[in-house]
Amino acid sequence: MVACSAPGKVILFGEHAVVFGEPALATAIDLRTKATLSPSKRWRVNHGPISNPRQKYVKAAVEISKMAGPMDVEIESQIPEGSGMGSSAAVTVAVLGALNSVKDDFKAETVAIEAFDVEHTVQGRASPIDTSTSAHGRAVLVLRRKDSRFLWQINRGDRSWFLHHRDIPQMHLVVGYTGIVGETGPLVAKVKEYAEKSKKARDMISEIGQITIAALEAIGEENYERVGSLMTRNHILLNALGVGHPFLDALVKAVEPYSWGAKLTGAGGGGSMIALTERPAETAKAIEAAGGKAFKVRVGARGMEVMR
Repeated sequence: MVACSAPGKVILFGEHAVVFGEPALATAIDLRTKATLSPSKRWRVNHGPISNPRQKYVKAAVEISKMAGPMDVEIESQIPEGSGMGSSAAVTVAVLGALNSVKDDFKAETVAIEAFDVEHTVQGRASPIDTSTSAHGRAVLVLRRKDSRFLWQINRGDRSWFLHHRDIPQMHLVVGYTGIVGETGPLVAKVKEYAEKSKKARDMISEIGQITIAALEAIGEENYERVGSLMTRNHILLNALGVGHPFLDALVKAVEPYSWGAKLTGAGGGGSMIALTERPAETAKAIEAAGGKAFKVRVGARGMEVMR
């Protein structure tokens, strides 16, 4: 028997724009998913068939890994599905980490590349930020070219992403989960269609990339007032791109008195928002009072880990 755990993530800046090659910054969080493998007569996931549509990420991971023998896969997760906190990435990375460990090929880069292939296969279009952050842990910056603290490069067709390690301070971050599942694939496709038709959309995507770089500098200086204002602007732009939701806006509005700033995180269309604050308890209460579920998370969590 072998097990691997992998963290969830939140995108601090740059979601959707990263699909188009713009910079994005994500951090691993201390909510985790564990995949445990044990020998079996046939492939099963949580005592059910691997062909179950709910297990599409596990099935795709098994197919990409080319694992010969059947296994029983048990998934335990602290991350709500469709929450914008990287639930599918964490499942994929944990399963691939465990499978690759059995094959004695447990490398974060290998798992990150394979996990991106899984998400791209399942979703139709994706960026590698979720899966690379889950595999590597801590914080990950995506850039158009190789820079300092380079981790690995991921290619898809004519697109390339360069993944970099970043250290970020232990900021107080509160996640507000709407309970509404946002489907990543259709939302990414929606932005793609808009960008193909509209220069305004392309300009907004470019601005999100500029915001990401400005925010990275502000985070390094621990200028949280500046970071918060950039989060708020990023949220406005994501709404304008069509991936917002009224419930997300209500949660962002609810935390205004207690936070530096807030924005949706992940694909949008529901899912979650994040708030940067020095008053996490009050921020969490405001989210709950507005009907959301609050998670006070630690940023910069460790990456995937194998347990035998």
